Amino acid sequence: MKELHRTGVALFATLILAAPAWAGAGPAGHQDDTFSAGEPGEANKPARIVQVTMGKADGKMTFTPNKIEVKKGEQIKFMLRNNGEFDHEFILATTAENLKHAESMKKNPDMEHDDPNGKRLAPKKTGEIVWKFTKSGTFEYSCLIPGHREAGMIGTVVVK
Repeated sequence: MKELHRTGVALFATLILAAPAWAGAGPAGHQDDTFSAGEPGEANKPARIVQVTMGKADGKMTFTPNKIEVKKGEQIKFMLRNNGEFDHEFILATTAENLKHAESMKKNPDMEHDDPNGKRLAPKKTGEIVWKFTKSGTFEYSCLIPGHREAGMIGTVVVK
C-alpha cells in the first residue's frame, strides 16, 4: 500500500510539474500576452472613439472604415458593430500574424475570440476594444472566420 501511495504521489507531482509542457501554447495568436500592434488600453483613460461596422456591400464582406490613421502612443476605443447576417471578427495584429492565425482558424472554424486585440460578434451585436498603439508601423484588422478575409474583410491601421 505504501508503494502504491508513493507511486501515486510521484505521478501526481510529475503531472503537475509537466503541466505547462503538455498544456501547450494554445491556438495560434493565443500563446502569450505580447501584441505586435501595441497593448491593451485602459478603459478608464481618455480615448479617441473609432466606430467600425462589419457587414456586406456590393457582394463583398467589409469593414467601414477600412483604413484608420493614429499617432504613436494614442489610445483608441474601437466601437464595433456587426450589421451583417453572419458572425464576424475584428482581430488586430500584423498581416503575417493574421495570415498565420487564419490558417489555424481553417482547422478550428468555431474558435471564438474575446481577446484584448480581438472580438467575435454575432449578427446585429456590438462590442468594443480599447487599444493603445505603442508601436509605429502598419497593422491590420481582419475577420479570420474562414472565407471572410478572402471576401474582403481587411482593414489597415497606420501608426505614425
